[in-house]
Amino acid sequence: MQKTRRFLAWFIDFALVVAAASGLAMLTFHRISALFADVPGLATKGGLDLLTSRGDVIDASEGLGLSLWHTTVLYVEQGFGLLVVATFCYQWASLALAGRTLGKALTGLKVTPAAPRRAALRAAVTTTADVAVYALACVLLVEGQFLLSVLVWLVAVVVFFLNALPVLSPSRRSLADRVAGTAVEGLRFGGAAAVPPARTF
Repeated sequence: MQKTRRFLAWFIDFALVVAAASGLAMLTFHRISALFADVPGLATKGGLDLLTSRGDVIDASEGLGLSLWHTTVLYVEQGFGLLVVATFCYQWASLALAGRTLGKALTGLKVTPAAPRRAALRAAVTTTADVAVYALACVLLVEGQFLLSVLVWLVAVVVFFLNALPVLSPSRRSLADRVAGTAVEGLRFGGAAAVPPARTF
């Protein structure tokens, strides 16, 4: 039962991350679409590049193309960066203010102690394990660093399991709990006495 509640809490919180990622993906897509749809802006940029290239059309076209590509990559990187920041803020604010995320609240779990500093440390580790390293792998892939991206993705998988697997140990404390000095207590849904403490990620 406790393991099921821990998994459900993580699943709910991660579903919120996926929802945020979907929203940021749509925003990024619209930003990129607007960039390519700005015909007057592209014409002006292309004209200036042509003038500064002294009539070298190929060089001017290459410069315009590279400029568009670099801006596109920047937008994608900003999207992933915002996702990492949003995930950290959600984890930190939820733990610091309420002692639980939405997932933990819905499954009757609470993080203790819920001091802001401990909440920040726990949120940092959780965000790193669940989102940040994967985001870095995606950014490297977009930048054309395929092999490095695969390596970082493998590191992301290892970090995720390093955070999650300790929950199955007798102490039931994730890496995030150990770093932050926190524990996750399982509470009865009726608000009665607490059941034996359990830790989660």
